[in-house]
Amino acid sequence: MSPAAEVSVYDRMCWPEAELERALARGAHRRELAAYLGANEYATLAALARQSEAARRRRSARRGRLKIYLLPGILGSQLGRPRAAGEPPDLLWIDPTDIVNGRLVELRSPRAIPGKAPQRALQSQPLQPLGAVVYSYLALKLRLAAAGFEVVLYDYDWRGDVLASGRALADRLAADAAEELALIGHSMGGLLARAALAQYGRGAGAERITRLVGLGAPHGGSIAAVQALRATYPIVGRLAAMDRVHDAETLTRLAFRGFMSLYQLLPAGSATLDLFDPDCWPRSGARPDPALLRAARGFGNHLAGSDQRFFSIVGTGQRTVTGIERRGQQFRYQVSSAGDGTVASACATLPGVRNYSLRCEHSELPRSESVAAALIDLLQRGRTQRLREGVIARHGRSSYVTDAGLRRELGRKLDWHSLSIGERRRYLNRLNEPPAAYRPQAPGRR
Repeated sequence: MSPAAEVSVYDRMCWPEAELERALARGAHRRELAAYLGANEYATLAALARQSEAARRRRSARRGRLKIYLLPGILGSQLGRPRAAGEPPDLLWIDPTDIVNGRLVELRSPRAIPGKAPQRALQSQPLQPLGAVVYSYLALKLRLAAAGFEVVLYDYDWRGDVLASGRALADRLAADAAEELALIGHSMGGLLARAALAQYGRGAGAERITRLVGLGAPHGGSIAAVQALRATYPIVGRLAAMDRVHDAETLTRLAFRGFMSLYQLLPAGSATLDLFDPDCWPRSGARPDPALLRAARGFGNHLAGSDQRFFSIVGTGQRTVTGIERRGQQFRYQVSSAGDGTVASACATLPGVRNYSLRCEHSELPRSESVAAALIDLLQRGRTQRLREGVIARHGRSSYVTDAGLRRELGRKLDWHSLSIGERRRYLNRLNEPPAAYRPQAPGRR
């Protein structure tokens, strides 16, 4: 049996969103779902699903005006291929069985450069979005629905051109009959919202979009994208640790290097480095695709500018790469506490936008009860007192780490099959934890 033909537990648990919500609300398949999600997560989602279902029945009697599109970030939508009728899909992202067997290289997407024909993908059947990642986004959707809103959890292929994804979302919004629309974008989803608004704003009815909220949205880019292309980003290293076939550099060269979206996340405002110039990158180790670098230059100019509809919710207090310089044939990163672990606080804001902040890690922003409560306030009243207004990003004590140092720390392999079910779940949920090298250094050390 080929790896693609093997049906894993994760394939079988890749349920349609509505079916999963019904099962959670009505207690169906309790044992399977509790084993898959973990007992605590199952209890939380089941309670929220019951509240959401009750609110949906009430809403059907009095149709609400506002409809919300919740937009996941990069890595936030499941990707896979359908199988024959009656069989579960072949879930690739994120199925640990496939990662262990070396199948992440199938994430390699056709290279989409404006004006050029795309390259052929590794598989004849392209990957398709199969719903948002449940652990990351379902709780927020259900909390918003329980508050009485109609919510669309919008999945998409996060590997490709954000501008093209924005055009597809704009078409979807234009076809939606709702009186008012709100866009909530986590991480890259915030940029997707701005890309869609730039397209939709050129036609009639753009005033229907009354709110646009970014959760940890990298409006100014993120150095995490640099690390992903250098094969030194913690998520890349930890995925490679599971992979029995490939190391981090090979995975990056065969898959991640071809994601147009990563290039569009690069910081554009560095005072010392033009990261869209291939000559600014070290010549040793993993390197970006020069053509994709050139194609991504000026990406931000195609996004909608801010106005009174925009809000930002910014995570702070987490060890985050907030500076970068080149030292010989590697990058050297400055790490401080002025960010959410992925996006520097200064890069998660836009001029003229009302900002709110809290101590929170990037991937936890859509899971936070405080953030959900603040979003409900913003959607209903355009303001909230549940979060601190403004952003106070204290850098704290800085540390410094190089590409080589991160490769040493993240390069050890993991015996996935020796882990318990609980240990596997915790590992996947903590893929983006800061590595030990990010810890503050004692005064005088560099």
